[in-house]
Amino acid sequence: MRATIMYGAGDVRVENVPDPVIQNPTDAIVRIVNSCICGSDLHPYHGMPSSRQGSPMGHEFIGAVEETGKDVSTLKKGDFVIAPFAWSDGTCDFCREGLQTSCRHGGFWASGGIGGAQAEAVRVPFADGTLVKAPVGEDSELLPSLLTLSDVYGTGYHAAIKAGVNARTTVTVIGDGAVGLMAVLSAKQLGAEQIILMGRHKARTDLGIEYGATDVVAERGEAGIEKVRELSGGDGTHTVLECVGYRPAYDQALGVIRPGGVISRVGVPQYEDAPIGFGSMFGPNITLTGGPAPKACWHPAGGSAPWCSPKRRGTFTIPK
Repeated sequence: MRATIMYGAGDVRVENVPDPVIQNPTDAIVRIVNSCICGSDLHPYHGMPSSRQGSPMGHEFIGAVEETGKDVSTLKKGDFVIAPFAWSDGTCDFCREGLQTSCRHGGFWASGGIGGAQAEAVRVPFADGTLVKAPVGEDSELLPSLLTLSDVYGTGYHAAIKAGVNARTTVTVIGDGAVGLMAVLSAKQLGAEQIILMGRHKARTDLGIEYGATDVVAERGEAGIEKVRELSGGDGTHTVLECVGYRPAYDQALGVIRPGGVISRVGVPQYEDAPIGFGSMFGPNITLTGGPAPKACWHPAGGSAPWCSPKRRGTFTIPK
């Protein structure tokens, strides 16, 4: 089959690789119908050291089950499925608590001997715990929307939930990529009445307005911080959803957060050192949260994760 392999910064190749096969009785083979390029793929694309063996790419996909191991009980050949960006057994203590991204036996696509999703097919470990069956066929007009559930929508929603967004909170979203736009949509769904989108790509920010953004700030750095504070009465917003992952975005979040507010980071951080001391976070009582989105926030079986909204948990409705 064909698969996408990255060999270094800017060096991406589509190559022929061995077809995936069942290795464990809990595995499934999924033929990939649609997959995404993620913003987190851009980080190695810009800075990955050269590698002779390369690294498979992709972690967002939907597709059809082609084969299952003998212990897979909830799926069969032909089922159309959505895969989150991490695979998990669904039974360990972390999974039962709704934190599948910390599954004791799980992992992430394109690592640890598991293939990437920018390919024709992939082996799915712990298929019962990982895959979500969707009541659609391969010809459904909903496929692009369902594909967002594999990562970007769940990630944007996770950012808003972890920040405690509700009708009483003002929101700044940093980043106008797919996750940032889904964070805008999620904040609107959770009732936020002021949502400031920080982005400078007009086609994207126009979509952000359609999704619920009340204001757009194209400026960056100190100019952007000043504009957000002006729009929020001088104090900044109650919450900031940081959907980029670079240090300047973190610094911008610190600049626009209101005292007592919450910064929720879901852009994969490309830095280890950042201000967390008295002047930046401790003194003004700023909370820092975020992380990889767990599957429980949208899994039809629900989850017990405390950050999952009871109104949203346990639902998976496909319109007719």
